[in-house]
Amino acid sequence: MKKPVHNPREVAEIVAVQALSFIAGDPERLGLFLAESGLGPETLRTAAKDPQFLRSVLDFVMRDDATVKAFASASQLHPTNIAAARQVLGDPDWERDVP
Repeated sequence: MKKPVHNPREVAEIVAVQALSFIAGDPERLGLFLAESGLGPETLRTAAKDPQFLRSVLDFVMRDDATVKAFASASQLHPTNIAAARQVLGDPDWERDVP
């Protein structure tokens, strides 16, 4: 059984990875994201380990109301939770190892 995640940084990273999966599920959206990020599909997995990249994933989702609403619905998250995840990933004071 998986241990519950309580670390805000880990939760934010999970939300961002879900957002990346959401983006990848739509070829048009994925193409736009890749074009804007300058990445290729083969480098997404490696980039997903970088908190700054994960923050940019949430920035991409949050810049458009329709996309935020669609991701919120698909992930069963409230848009404020998505915004909170973005804020945590942008805060240098949150460390990965905080209990």
